[in-house]
Amino acid sequence: MFTISVLLDSVEKVEDFISRISKYACSFDIESGHTTVDAKSMIAMFSLDLSQPLRLTINDDHGELEDILRDIGEYLA
Repeated sequence: MFTISVLLDSVEKVEDFISRISKYACSFDIESGHTTVDAKSMIAMFSLDLSQPLRLTINDDHGELEDILRDIGEYLA
């Protein structure tokens, strides 16, 4: 499990972010305040306050963390 902050402050960024992480088998949880949702779910993501950085937890059981971080690097807060 690895936790980082990401900033997804537009519809386009959320769509691109989900597209990038969806190709990985591991699960991704994203947290805003006291709410945690599946980061691969478009509907769930839009229920969060996207104006602030979000906490992303990557549950990587497949050794893909380095690749994931490279793919989402532009969204790190």
